[in-house]
Amino acid sequence: MAKLIGLNKIKTAVFISGTGSNLKNLINFSKTKKSPISIDLIISNIIKAKGLRYGNQYKIKKKILNFKNIKIAEKKLLNLLKQNKIQFICLAGFMKILSSKFIKQFNGKIINIHPSLLPRYKGLNTHSRAIQNKDKFTGCSVHYVTEKLDSGKIIIQKKIKILKKDTPKSLAKKVLKQEHKLYPKAILKIFN
Repeated sequence: MAKLIGLNKIKTAVFISGTGSNLKNLINFSKTKKSPISIDLIISNIIKAKGLRYGNQYKIKKKILNFKNIKIAEKKLLNLLKQNKIQFICLAGFMKILSSKFIKQFNGKIINIHPSLLPRYKGLNTHSRAIQNKDKFTGCSVHYVTEKLDSGKIIIQKKIKILKKDTPKSLAKKVLKQEHKLYPKAILKIFN
């Protein structure tokens, strides 16, 4: 029976560019009974992305794609996703912007985690911008990916207090801890 449940999980690809802490967290979540997803593919645009080691560790297929020519990269990517029967994509620190053509192919099936309370601080350097603006709160958001950067419908957010002593680095650490809790919650919210 347990094997059957595993077969019904939604085949998911996680796209990364860095350390992969959200990837590792999603893999652990995917192995729980309540998880509606299985992680079947890891995609990275960086050869030395530390997160790729989780592919070896958990025996998950991984692929590194060079995005210098986005058309070629996305064509390969679409073929890979099709071959692996991927139905859902989680962006987890993926530092490339996907084309509108690619996003349309997976309309409503790509989500991203962003280290700010969107719509505030789209793009990069979210923590230093929040501190510079003397914000009282920051946080993280899980949202659907659309053609406009960090502008898709928000699925779920978590608010975090910014302390006077916080630096961009300390804030990044606090927010990341919340991201690890928030990403699985967002997935449960989508599929339940």
